[in-house]
Amino acid sequence: MWKTLVDRLLQTVIQHGDLTVTYPDGTKTKYGDGTGAAKAFAIKDDATLRALCLTPELGLGEAYMDARVIVENDDLDGLMALLVDNRRTNAMPFWNRISDMYHYVTRDIRLRNTTVSARQNVSHHYDISDKLYALFLDADMQYSCAYFTEPDMSLEDAQVAKKRHIARKLQIEPGMTVLDIGCGWGGMALTLALDFGACVTGVTLSKNQLATAQRRAEEAGLSDRIEFKLLDYRKVDGPFDRVVSVGMLEHVGVPHYAEYFSKVADVMGSDGVALIHTIGRSAPPTRQSAWINKYIFPGGYVPSLSELARPIEDAQLWQLDLEVWRLHYAYTLRHWRDRFEANLETVRKDYDERFVRMWRYYLTVCIMAFEVQPQAVFQFQLGHKRDVVPITRDYLYGPQSAQSRAAE
Repeated sequence: MWKTLVDRLLQTVIQHGDLTVTYPDGTKTKYGDGTGAAKAFAIKDDATLRALCLTPELGLGEAYMDARVIVENDDLDGLMALLVDNRRTNAMPFWNRISDMYHYVTRDIRLRNTTVSARQNVSHHYDISDKLYALFLDADMQYSCAYFTEPDMSLEDAQVAKKRHIARKLQIEPGMTVLDIGCGWGGMALTLALDFGACVTGVTLSKNQLATAQRRAEEAGLSDRIEFKLLDYRKVDGPFDRVVSVGMLEHVGVPHYAEYFSKVADVMGSDGVALIHTIGRSAPPTRQSAWINKYIFPGGYVPSLSELARPIEDAQLWQLDLEVWRLHYAYTLRHWRDRFEANLETVRKDYDERFVRMWRYYLTVCIMAFEVQPQAVFQFQLGHKRDVVPITRDYLYGPQSAQSRAAE
C-alpha cells in the first residue's frame, strides 16, 4: 500500500525533471518529463515509504540521516533542487495539507518563547561545540549571511564586507554606545570596538558563545570597551546610541515581534539608529520546515516581510531603509558546506555518521531555500527620526571612513 501511495505522490508532484526511484522490492520507476540531468535515489525499507507518505519533508530528512534513503552519486544538491523546484502545496496529499495548515494556525502557541525556552532553544544549536563551527566558518566565526560584492570573493572577505556595510548603516562614531542583540562569538562587537571606536554591550543566551566572545575581547585588549553578557534581550536596559542584531530575529518567534521591536525602540536613544539583519521570506507566511525545527533550530521561524511591517509600525520606528540581499546567503552556505566536507575526517573524530549526514542535509536544504525558494535576507535600518541618517544611499558606497581605512 505504502509503495503505491508514494508512487502516486511522486507522479503528482514531479512534473518536470528526470527522477528515478528504486523501491525496497528492487523495482525502479521514473518520474518527470525527462528534462535536465538525471537524478536518482533508493528507498531501503517499507517504514521509509510510510514516513515519506505521511510526513514527506520530515520523513525524507530523517531517512537521509539514517541512510534509509541513498542518493545516487551522493548528489544531494541536485536531488533537493529537483524536489524543491517541483514542490507545490496543492499537489501534496490532503492529510499533509491539513497538517501544514494546523501547524501554521497554531504557530503562536508553539513559537511562544519564554526566557527559559528561548535559552533551551539556543543551547540546542549553538552550544554543540565551538570546535565544530570553527571547521566551516570564517576566522571571525560569523554565523550569518556574508556580503558578496563580487561573487568570487573569499568567505573571509565577504564577511568583512558584511560587517563594514552594517557599520556604515549604523553611522558609528568613536565613543558611541552599541547594543549587540544576539552577539554570537563576538565578531561584530569586536569590529565595532576595534575599527570604529564604539563601546559595545553584547548579549547572548549561549554559554559557549559567551565564553569565546569574552576570551576574544580580553585577548584583543578590548575588555574596557566591550562587555558580553548571558542575558535575554528583553532584560536589557538602555539607552544606547546604536542597536545591531544580526541573525537573531529568526529565534524571536511570531508572538514576540511586537515585544522585540518595542524593546529596540525603548533602548535606543532619540537620535539612535538600529540595524536588524534577518533571514526573511519574499512571499506570504507559511509553516516552517518540520525537519529544521526538530533537528536544527527548535523554535525558529523565518518571517515574511508582511509579518514584520506591523510590529515595526506599532513601535513607532521610522523605516530608514530596507535592503534585500538575494543569493548572498546561498553563496555563504556553499562556502560553509565546502569547508564542512573538506573537514569530514576531523568531524568524524567527534561525531557519528548520522550527525555528518544531518549536518550535510541541513546545509544543503538551506542552500536550496535561497536558490530555489522565495527566501532572502532583510536588513532593516530603523530610527526614531527620519533624518538621523543621510537621505540617499550614497554614504554607503563612497570613500571609506578613517576608522575603516585604518582597519585595513
